Amino acid sequence: MDEDYDKNFGFLIHDVARLLRVAYDRRMKPLGLTRSQWWVINHLFFHPGISQTNLAKLLDVGRATLGRLLDRLEAKQWIYRQPDDKDSRIKRVYLSDTVRPTLQTMRHEAKRTVDGALSSLSEKEQSQLFSMLYRMKTELSLANEGQSEKEEE
Repeated sequence: MDEDYDKNFGFLIHDVARLLRVAYDRRMKPLGLTRSQWWVINHLFFHPGISQTNLAKLLDVGRATLGRLLDRLEAKQWIYRQPDDKDSRIKRVYLSDTVRPTLQTMRHEAKRTVDGALSSLSEKEQSQLFSMLYRMKTELSLANEGQSEKEEE
């Protein structure tokens, strides 16, 4: 089977995501942020008060690994953890006000990175791309959830 590497869907989508991360890494370096740190901060922006366990699942990292990363972010006073109101064993994670200026820069640079990546596409093509990727993500998420349920049985 002669398949062109550059046109292989799996490699292509992986490479686009990797190149976006590398470009964003460069923009975050002056802020002193590692990829792991900016990844956590961005997720907390969209999921304030998420439990540490669910954050680890969302990021697809081990709970111990996430715990150490959160310790470092907490030492910088960029995040804080609070016990859940109903179950004190559950720790909820929040961004602190201290990280807000950094977060504003992060969001601005993320937009610049994505805008640059999408600049060769028309608005219609961008809209279609988002719509198709969102549908794919939804289908894959449903399939993965169904597979996880079968594995648990």
